[in-house]
Amino acid sequence: MDEHKHESHRGLALFVGLLAVLTLVTLGAPRFEFPKVAPKVVRTAQPVAPMVDLWLSTADRKLKLERQPDIEMKPRDASPVDVVIDVQKKFQTMTGFGAAMTDSSAWLLQNKLSGLQRSALLHELYGPPPNLNLTMMRLTIGASDFSLKPYTLDDVPFGQEDPDLAHFNVTPNLRNVIPTVREVLAINPALLIVASSWTAPAWMKTSQNVIGGELLEQYEETYASYLVKYLDAYRNYGIPIYALTMQNEPSFVPITYPGMEMSASTRARVIGQYLGPKLARRKQKTRILEWDHNWSQPEQPLSVLSDPDAAKYIDGVAWHCYEGSQYAQGRVHRAYPDKDAYITECSGGDWASAAKGELIWFSRNLLVTGIRQWARGVIYWNLALDENHGPHFGGCALCKGVILVDSKTGEVSFNDEYYALAHFSKFVLPGAVRVESTATEKEHLDNVAFQNVSDGSIVLVMVNSNTEARRVSVAESQSRFEYTMPARSVATFVWNPSQAGAWMGRAY
Repeated sequence: MDEHKHESHRGLALFVGLLAVLTLVTLGAPRFEFPKVAPKVVRTAQPVAPMVDLWLSTADRKLKLERQPDIEMKPRDASPVDVVIDVQKKFQTMTGFGAAMTDSSAWLLQNKLSGLQRSALLHELYGPPPNLNLTMMRLTIGASDFSLKPYTLDDVPFGQEDPDLAHFNVTPNLRNVIPTVREVLAINPALLIVASSWTAPAWMKTSQNVIGGELLEQYEETYASYLVKYLDAYRNYGIPIYALTMQNEPSFVPITYPGMEMSASTRARVIGQYLGPKLARRKQKTRILEWDHNWSQPEQPLSVLSDPDAAKYIDGVAWHCYEGSQYAQGRVHRAYPDKDAYITECSGGDWASAAKGELIWFSRNLLVTGIRQWARGVIYWNLALDENHGPHFGGCALCKGVILVDSKTGEVSFNDEYYALAHFSKFVLPGAVRVESTATEKEHLDNVAFQNVSDGSIVLVMVNSNTEARRVSVAESQSRFEYTMPARSVATFVWNPSQAGAWMGRAY
């Protein structure tokens, strides 16, 4: 018992000593303090202004669609600007740009280039950006002045008739036109083709000749069936036709190549009673474009569109550039806003007015102003001609193509029209919407703006037709930029208001 008592005292003493040691250690240890947290400063995120890509061409041909240093956008302030772009105000949707695959153009491509040369050229012309990206084409139904000889698709011996169209055939197109178009469709299956007839077969006409004359009334329905058979024949070769014009330049009667006069009343009757109903019954839709002639006679399409039987089958109006003003397109559009506008023919050439080149005229008059006046698509005349402005049968002796194919060497060179088209076709993609931009033509600084639906990028094409450099300022939303355009130049500006979209675009 005494031993237990002794052990108890020893344990108590040990516990007290340990407690004292712990107390001394605790008192002597450095004190820990939680760090004081400073108030967090939240900085307002500054928007990153997009960079503007720039491509430039000059009328003196020193620059041909050359990439220039990017332009830095800055926050918009209260200072005035020349061009204000408003993407909230939208106009027509674009279908694209192109040129006519005439018999002459197809013949040159098939006979003056090797298969490898032709393939490379067609990819350059119709392939997606950075190629030229042509997305439209015009074909002639039968011969035009740019054919090697006159013909239609239902020719019979003089004095004979073929009201059942038993002799209809596209044999004249099998060697050059159809193979070339099929090659293009293999590159761009979404190609939109507008087909235009220069004349009815001779036996349907008052002249009994492919040159001159008018369509006999007794053959109006037969002529409509002739056009429908063309659509079927080409579809059988894998070539769908997007739109049809019933008669090329119906108020002009050429005396050296196939053509046919067709009054507004005749066109309205044929469309309303025959062609329109025939196309409406078909599963594959082909649009009807009225007129297909110059800006100088807007009363012609207005007359046809005033006929309710014809108007219900007409999708739009086709225009040529050789006479009159582009503002005729706007006049017809205001009267019939549900009808589209297309420019289906315009040619440059080696005439006196083109001595200093045609870049400015085509960029400003045909493309910028034509589109501001509601054109959804712009189709140049011949895609390709040779150094002798041909081959051709009568008609224009000085016309130029988008490209020139040397008939002796096969060498290909690009005309001013190529670069005028390129400033649009490489950047304004099918489905793009024209958007509001300040009109500046009084300053000889014509412009038109678009927004691509695929990535939201904005495209502004501006033409300085002044003989001196001009400083221009552009604003869009909360951003702005400035640039000095060289004398007589064309510029394409591209930017994306979305930073993510800009990064994606640059990566692409």
